[in-house]
Amino acid sequence: MIAGIQFKICGLTSPGDAEFADRCGADYLGFILYPPSPRGVTLAQFGALQGGLPPRKKVAVCVAPTVAELQSFAAAGADFFQIHFPHDTPMEMLRVWSQTAGASQLWLAPRLPPHLDVAPAWLPLAETFLLDTFHAEKFGGTGRTGDWEKFTRHRQAHPEKTWILSGGLNPENIGEALRQSGARFVDVNSGVESAPGVKDHDKIKLFVAALQSAGSQKNLKK
Repeated sequence: MIAGIQFKICGLTSPGDAEFADRCGADYLGFILYPPSPRGVTLAQFGALQGGLPPRKKVAVCVAPTVAELQSFAAAGADFFQIHFPHDTPMEMLRVWSQTAGASQLWLAPRLPPHLDVAPAWLPLAETFLLDTFHAEKFGGTGRTGDWEKFTRHRQAHPEKTWILSGGLNPENIGEALRQSGARFVDVNSGVESAPGVKDHDKIKLFVAALQSAGSQKNLKK
Protein backbone atom coordinates (compact mmCIF):
# COMPACT_ATOMS: atom_id res chain seq x y z
CA MET A 1 0.00 0.00 0.00
CA ILE A 2 1.32 3.42 -0.99
CA ALA A 3 -0.05 6.47 0.85
CA GLY A 4 -3.26 4.61 1.67
CA ILE A 5 -3.78 3.32 -1.87
CA GLN A 6 -3.67 -0.38 -2.66
CA PHE A 7 -2.38 -1.49 -6.04
CA LYS A 8 -1.97 -4.60 -8.12
CA ILE A 9 0.61 -5.07 -10.84
CA CYS A 10 -0.91 -7.41 -13.38
CA GLY A 11 0.32 -9.39 -16.36
CA LEU A 12 3.43 -10.67 -14.60
CA THR A 13 5.27 -13.43 -16.46
CA SER A 14 8.66 -13.72 -14.78
CA PRO A 15 10.04 -14.14 -11.24
CA GLY A 16 12.23 -11.06 -11.69
CA ASP A 17 9.32 -8.78 -12.48
CA ALA A 18 7.23 -10.27 -9.67
CA GLU A 19 10.04 -9.76 -7.16
CA PHE A 20 10.54 -6.17 -8.29
CA ALA A 21 6.80 -5.46 -8.04
CA ASP A 22 6.90 -6.84 -4.51
CA ARG A 23 9.89 -4.69 -3.55
CA CYS A 24 8.05 -1.62 -4.84
CA GLY A 25 5.14 -2.31 -2.50
CA ALA A 26 2.53 -3.93 -4.75
CA ASP A 27 -0.21 -5.40 -2.57
CA TYR A 28 -1.17 -8.00 -5.17
CA LEU A 29 0.63 -9.78 -7.99
CA GLY A 30 -1.55 -10.59 -11.00
CA PHE A 31 -1.03 -13.52 -13.38
CA ILE A 32 -3.18 -13.88 -16.49
CA LEU A 33 -4.30 -17.48 -16.96
CA TYR A 34 -5.96 -16.85 -20.30
CA PRO A 35 -4.18 -18.26 -23.39
CA PRO A 36 -5.28 -15.57 -25.92
CA SER A 37 -3.65 -12.82 -23.85
CA PRO A 38 -0.14 -11.72 -24.91
CA ARG A 39 0.63 -11.69 -21.19
CA GLY A 40 -0.84 -15.12 -20.54
CA VAL A 41 0.94 -17.83 -18.60
CA THR A 42 -0.03 -21.48 -18.57
CA LEU A 43 -1.11 -23.23 -15.41
CA ALA A 44 2.19 -25.12 -15.45
CA GLN A 45 4.14 -21.86 -15.76
CA PHE A 46 2.14 -20.29 -12.94
CA GLY A 47 2.78 -23.31 -10.76
CA ALA A 48 6.49 -23.26 -11.55
CA LEU A 49 6.69 -19.59 -10.58
CA GLN A 50 5.34 -20.19 -7.09
CA GLY A 51 8.59 -21.36 -5.54
CA GLY A 52 10.41 -18.15 -6.31
CA LEU A 53 7.62 -15.66 -5.76
CA PRO A 54 7.49 -13.26 -2.80
CA PRO A 55 4.79 -13.73 -0.15
CA ARG A 56 2.36 -11.22 -1.67
CA LYS A 57 -1.20 -12.16 -2.51
CA LYS A 58 -1.38 -13.78 -5.95
CA VAL A 59 -4.34 -13.14 -8.21
CA ALA A 60 -5.36 -15.57 -10.96
CA VAL A 61 -6.81 -13.45 -13.76
CA CYS A 62 -9.08 -15.45 -16.04
CA VAL A 63 -12.03 -15.24 -18.41
CA ALA A 64 -15.29 -17.11 -17.72
CA PRO A 65 -13.56 -20.15 -16.18
CA THR A 66 -15.02 -23.56 -15.51
CA VAL A 67 -15.25 -24.86 -11.96
CA ALA A 68 -12.39 -27.24 -12.69
CA GLU A 69 -10.22 -24.37 -13.89
CA LEU A 70 -10.92 -22.33 -10.75
CA GLN A 71 -10.03 -25.28 -8.61
CA SER A 72 -6.81 -25.82 -10.54
CA PHE A 73 -5.85 -22.16 -10.11
CA ALA A 74 -6.33 -22.47 -6.36
CA ALA A 75 -4.32 -25.67 -6.25
CA ALA A 76 -1.49 -23.92 -8.12
CA GLY A 77 -1.26 -21.19 -5.49
CA ALA A 78 -3.75 -18.45 -6.35
CA ASP A 79 -5.15 -16.52 -3.40
CA PHE A 80 -7.76 -14.50 -5.32
CA PHE A 81 -9.66 -14.97 -8.57
CA GLN A 82 -10.26 -12.05 -10.92
CA ILE A 83 -12.91 -13.22 -13.36
CA HIS A 84 -13.64 -11.27 -16.53
CA PHE A 85 -16.92 -12.14 -18.21
CA PRO A 86 -19.49 -10.85 -20.71
CA HIS A 87 -22.25 -8.80 -19.10
CA ASP A 88 -24.90 -11.26 -20.31
CA THR A 89 -23.35 -14.29 -18.58
CA PRO A 90 -26.12 -16.32 -16.89
CA MET A 91 -26.57 -15.58 -13.20
CA GLU A 92 -26.24 -19.24 -12.36
CA MET A 93 -22.65 -19.20 -13.65
CA LEU A 94 -21.80 -16.22 -11.44
CA ARG A 95 -23.30 -18.02 -8.44
CA VAL A 96 -21.15 -21.06 -9.19
CA TRP A 97 -18.01 -18.90 -9.32
CA SER A 98 -18.93 -17.30 -6.01
CA GLN A 99 -19.57 -20.64 -4.35
CA THR A 100 -16.36 -22.14 -5.74
CA ALA A 101 -13.99 -19.25 -5.05
CA GLY A 102 -15.77 -17.71 -2.06
CA ALA A 103 -17.21 -14.20 -2.13
CA SER A 104 -14.24 -12.76 -0.24
CA GLN A 105 -11.72 -14.19 -2.72
CA LEU A 106 -13.71 -13.43 -5.88
CA TRP A 107 -13.07 -10.27 -7.91
CA LEU A 108 -15.76 -9.81 -10.55
CA ALA A 109 -14.66 -7.88 -13.64
CA PRO A 110 -17.64 -7.61 -15.99
CA ARG A 111 -17.20 -6.40 -19.56
CA LEU A 112 -19.73 -3.59 -19.34
CA PRO A 113 -20.86 -1.66 -22.43
CA PRO A 114 -20.89 2.11 -21.82
CA HIS A 115 -24.64 2.24 -21.18
CA LEU A 116 -24.67 -0.55 -18.57
CA ASP A 117 -23.77 -0.58 -14.88
CA VAL A 118 -22.95 -3.45 -12.52
CA ALA A 119 -26.13 -5.46 -12.05
CA PRO A 120 -27.55 -5.24 -8.50
CA ALA A 121 -27.95 -9.03 -8.47
CA TRP A 122 -24.17 -9.45 -8.79
CA LEU A 123 -23.34 -7.45 -5.66
CA PRO A 124 -23.96 -10.19 -3.04
CA LEU A 125 -21.73 -12.63 -4.95
CA ALA A 126 -18.39 -10.87 -4.43
CA GLU A 127 -16.72 -8.40 -2.10
CA THR A 128 -14.59 -6.88 -4.86
CA PHE A 129 -15.37 -5.52 -8.31
CA LEU A 130 -12.90 -4.39 -10.96
CA LEU A 131 -14.02 -1.94 -13.64
CA ASP A 132 -11.87 -1.98 -16.78
CA THR A 133 -12.08 -0.15 -20.09
CA PHE A 134 -14.82 -1.57 -22.30
CA HIS A 135 -13.82 -3.25 -25.54
CA ALA A 136 -16.32 -5.17 -27.64
CA GLU A 137 -13.92 -8.07 -28.25
CA LYS A 138 -11.24 -7.95 -25.54
CA PHE A 139 -11.30 -8.56 -21.78
CA GLY A 140 -8.96 -5.85 -20.53
CA GLY A 141 -5.35 -5.22 -21.46
CA THR A 142 -6.24 -2.62 -24.09
CA GLY A 143 -4.11 0.17 -22.62
CA ARG A 144 -7.03 2.55 -23.12
CA THR A 145 -8.27 4.81 -20.33
CA GLY A 146 -11.47 3.74 -18.64
CA ASP A 147 -14.61 5.63 -17.61
CA TRP A 148 -13.62 7.31 -14.36
CA GLU A 149 -17.03 8.91 -13.86
CA LYS A 150 -18.70 5.51 -14.12
CA PHE A 151 -16.25 4.09 -11.59
CA THR A 152 -16.97 6.97 -9.20
CA ARG A 153 -20.71 6.42 -9.49
CA HIS A 154 -20.35 2.76 -8.53
CA ARG A 155 -17.93 3.45 -5.69
CA GLN A 156 -20.22 6.07 -4.17
CA ALA A 157 -23.38 4.00 -4.60
CA HIS A 158 -21.89 0.89 -2.98
CA PRO A 159 -19.16 1.92 -0.52
CA GLU A 160 -19.46 -1.41 1.28
CA LYS A 161 -17.74 -3.08 -1.69
CA THR A 162 -14.11 -2.82 -2.77
CA TRP A 163 -13.82 -1.12 -6.18
CA ILE A 164 -10.69 -1.47 -8.27
CA LEU A 165 -9.95 1.08 -10.98
CA SER A 166 -8.30 -0.38 -14.08
CA GLY A 167 -7.71 0.51 -17.70
CA GLY A 168 -4.93 2.56 -19.26
CA LEU A 169 -3.34 3.67 -15.99
CA ASN A 170 0.29 4.79 -16.11
CA PRO A 171 2.73 7.08 -14.26
CA GLU A 172 1.51 10.12 -16.18
CA ASN A 173 -2.24 9.83 -15.51
CA ILE A 174 -2.54 8.00 -12.19
CA GLY A 175 -2.65 11.22 -10.20
CA GLU A 176 -5.53 12.62 -12.23
CA ALA A 177 -7.28 9.24 -12.18
CA LEU A 178 -7.20 9.18 -8.40
CA ARG A 179 -8.34 12.79 -8.17
CA GLN A 180 -11.32 12.26 -10.47
CA SER A 181 -12.40 8.80 -9.34
CA GLY A 182 -11.58 8.78 -5.63
CA ALA A 183 -10.20 5.26 -6.12
CA ARG A 184 -8.30 3.70 -3.22
CA PHE A 185 -7.36 0.55 -5.14
CA VAL A 186 -5.87 0.53 -8.65
CA ASP A 187 -4.69 -2.06 -11.13
CA VAL A 188 -1.83 -1.38 -13.57
CA ASN A 189 -0.59 -3.51 -16.44
CA SER A 190 0.47 -2.20 -19.84
CA GLY A 191 1.21 1.25 -18.40
CA VAL A 192 4.36 -0.10 -16.73
CA GLU A 193 5.61 -2.30 -19.58
CA SER A 194 8.30 -2.14 -22.24
CA ALA A 195 6.51 -4.94 -24.17
CA PRO A 196 3.47 -7.13 -23.44
CA GLY A 197 4.32 -9.20 -20.38
CA VAL A 198 7.68 -7.48 -19.84
CA LYS A 199 7.60 -4.95 -17.03
CA ASP A 200 9.68 -1.79 -17.20
CA HIS A 201 11.18 -1.35 -13.75
CA ASP A 202 11.76 2.37 -14.24
CA LYS A 203 8.09 2.83 -15.14
CA ILE A 204 7.06 0.88 -12.06
CA LYS A 205 9.18 3.18 -9.90
CA LEU A 206 7.63 6.23 -11.55
CA PHE A 207 4.16 4.80 -11.02
CA VAL A 208 4.84 4.21 -7.35
CA ALA A 209 6.26 7.73 -6.96
CA ALA A 210 3.14 9.16 -8.61
CA LEU A 211 0.96 7.10 -6.27
CA GLN A 212 2.90 8.41 -3.31
CA SER A 213 2.49 12.00 -4.43
CA ALA A 214 -1.19 11.70 -5.28
CA GLY A 215 -2.00 9.75 -2.13
CA SER A 216 -0.19 12.22 0.09
CA GLN A 217 -2.04 15.15 -1.45
CA LYS A 218 -5.36 13.33 -1.00
CA ASN A 219 -4.58 12.70 2.65
CA LEU A 220 -3.66 16.34 3.22
CA LYS A 221 -7.10 17.39 1.94
CA LYS A 222 -8.95 15.21 4.45
